[in-house]
Amino acid sequence: MKLLILSNGHGEDVIAVRIIEQLQHYPKISQIAALPLVGEGHAYQNRKVSLIGPVQQMPSGGFIYMDRRQLWGDLKEGLLKLTQQQYQLVRQWAAQGGKILAVGDILPLLLAWISGADYAFVGTAKSEYYWQDEYGWLPQTPWIYRWSGSYYFPWERFLMSRPRCKAVFPRDSLTAKILQQWSIPAFDFGNPMMDDLEVEIDTVSKVKPLSNQLTILLLPGSRNPEAQRNWQTIIAAVAEVIKTFRNRELIFLAALAPALPFEPFQDYLIKEGWQIQPPDIFKLDPQGLTFTYGSARLRLCQNAYKQYLNQAQIAIAMAGTATEQFIGLGKPAITISGQGPQFTSTFAEAQTRLLGISVTLVQQPAQVACAIQSLLQDPDRWQAMIENGRRRMGLPGAAKRIAQCLMKIL
Repeated sequence: MKLLILSNGHGEDVIAVRIIEQLQHYPKISQIAALPLVGEGHAYQNRKVSLIGPVQQMPSGGFIYMDRRQLWGDLKEGLLKLTQQQYQLVRQWAAQGGKILAVGDILPLLLAWISGADYAFVGTAKSEYYWQDEYGWLPQTPWIYRWSGSYYFPWERFLMSRPRCKAVFPRDSLTAKILQQWSIPAFDFGNPMMDDLEVEIDTVSKVKPLSNQLTILLLPGSRNPEAQRNWQTIIAAVAEVIKTFRNRELIFLAALAPALPFEPFQDYLIKEGWQIQPPDIFKLDPQGLTFTYGSARLRLCQNAYKQYLNQAQIAIAMAGTATEQFIGLGKPAITISGQGPQFTSTFAEAQTRLLGISVTLVQQPAQVACAIQSLLQDPDRWQAMIENGRRRMGLPGAAKRIAQCLMKIL
């Protein structure tokens, strides 16, 4: 079997790679290739997955749906020509008898349907939790979704219910249950975003949620220049946290995406009065840098993402996928609205609905310390967030379950 992966974003590429790694255990697959529809497909290239067509980073970063003004910039950079080439490639793949796995939203799903091939769909972008939960519609739900009966519109469900669509893998149990009402072959296998996140950590570094030591994860996002703007906002929040929790041992873990330039983040800390220290207290990430501000410590690193997610108790976050993964580990996050193009007030508010009580959205950095204080004073709420995160993000092992299903149906 020849399988082509279509995906439309960095987070989607990473999810697709996790499924590919599981599919590679099956000898019946003669070829696996990828066509990233947005961006340059670095996740595929890092795993030596063949790309079958041209790739190009557009100015919007794939976030046209959040800011329509970004569309003109993409068009000037050749979006229409790129889309035409991608269409021709998927048609050629289908003509050669290949199958397709679409990962993301309606764009890869639509291309998979247009191709003429048998296909399956991993829906990463939509969850019913955005507008409803197990008890029904949220009060602020727009009429169009109530009319639709689902966050997935009828035309999206049409593409998922075609005979050539052999399987749909939603991101959570609630979404799978609702899609099944329309005879869509939806399987509740969990969310690949949660695979391979838990790591073994030295017991000395494991801390209880309500102990005197407070370990806070800092997530500025993965795209520049937005990540640098977010970093300045987060460091302003950190300053307030330091003032508020003078009697606690504070450790801040800053997880930077590998693609980001390291120096601007380091330079901004120095500008704000942080001092570089010799690497002596963190063994998990020897390539990072340690900073101090009074008695508070901050570790800045690009290669300890999983370890930081597991070590931290709370996150100050202005990120998409990383925030969701942290919540999925059963931990709370404080988020701050940003300028975008990704982490805008609209995106942050939608993420809060998606992740429920596990996220506290504030409008200003100065409000973060009070939000953390409120969390620490409510252990019952903390326990509820553990259960909520796991329910909304699912258990690890989804990529393996999806791969097993694909081998049976395709």
